Amino acid sequence: MTGYVCPRCGNNDIKYIGYKNGKPYCRKCISLKGEEAKPFHYSGAKPVLHLDYSLSPEQKKISNQVILNYVHGVDTLINAVCGSGKTELIYGVIQYALVQKHPVAFAVPRRDVAIELFYRIKSAFPNNSVTCVYGGHTSNLNADIVVLTTHQLYRYQNYFKLIVLDEIDAFPYNGNELLTAMFLRSLSGHSVLMSATPSKEILEYYKGKNKDILELNTRFHHHPLPVPKIAIMIGPIKLMYLIKKLKEFIKDKKPVFIFAPTIEIAESLFKKIDLVLKGGNLVHSKKKDRPEIIDDFRKGKYSFLVTTAVLERGVTIKNLQVIIYDADHELYNEYNLVQIAGRVGRKYDAPEGEVIFLASKNTDAMQKAKDTILSKNKYL
Repeated sequence: MTGYVCPRCGNNDIKYIGYKNGKPYCRKCISLKGEEAKPFHYSGAKPVLHLDYSLSPEQKKISNQVILNYVHGVDTLINAVCGSGKTELIYGVIQYALVQKHPVAFAVPRRDVAIELFYRIKSAFPNNSVTCVYGGHTSNLNADIVVLTTHQLYRYQNYFKLIVLDEIDAFPYNGNELLTAMFLRSLSGHSVLMSATPSKEILEYYKGKNKDILELNTRFHHHPLPVPKIAIMIGPIKLMYLIKKLKEFIKDKKPVFIFAPTIEIAESLFKKIDLVLKGGNLVHSKKKDRPEIIDDFRKGKYSFLVTTAVLERGVTIKNLQVIIYDADHELYNEYNLVQIAGRVGRKYDAPEGEVIFLASKNTDAMQKAKDTILSKNKYL
């Protein structure tokens, strides 16, 4: 049989079409199975936005424009630098949608970020029901605001009048045709997409009809983005330099993330550091106790963490310093190097810090990341 198109995800690639009892089925989305959300019923609560701080004039301007875009049926892409306060930019449109009794989603690719975001949204909208949906946490699918991972959007067919989708450039959403299809399938109204590092293709797409790009090139505290220092070292000198910098940061009581490109490199690196310097820990996607380790780090139990890309986004630590070990690795591109650098200097009362690209050679990705950050700082 030819010409089969999956009614769920739109797949028509014969490589992903199987047959059972002579009937076709889609292999692409077959793994996305489970209970789907019940029809939406608004809680009846009056939506009150609660913030302990005021938006900057730049944030207010963009927030108001996002609301106008939603009212007029225009999809929005927010291109905002790391640490600019992207989440705060969409509180206004969420409140407007809730006043209209519209179902709202806030979707992100990664579970850790969804969990942290859930508490922020719940605090900002105390009168409304808010739920968090991710793998293994799907008992409560319905609420006024659903915070969820992009994998869980399949549970909400033609459901949300407003979807805010953050970190569109992040794994596993970026470039994933199935997750993009599930996003479009769950949308019954309009969307707001957000990124600090949108691709050229996304930027070009949002120049189309009924679409708008809004830019925020400064952080909310109006301090410059920390510019990475490129440190070229080879052999054991690279490790010696890393430990030397780590000792300096610890002496100054500054917490440190040391990023490594793979789990294997991260584990090996942590073992080497731990031989001469205690007080740290290791996190990556396969560590079951990752949330507890990160929470202990926030509390000051650890002075440094060796980590993979799991802490590339959605984490704000006061006075954080960042070293990217093997920054010349092929897994690092301009965009994720910019994202990692964006972990530093995010707090109003601690807007500075060091970012070090530690590598055996300079690469185009490293140089472009540095140049991108320098170009953003020209807006100050």
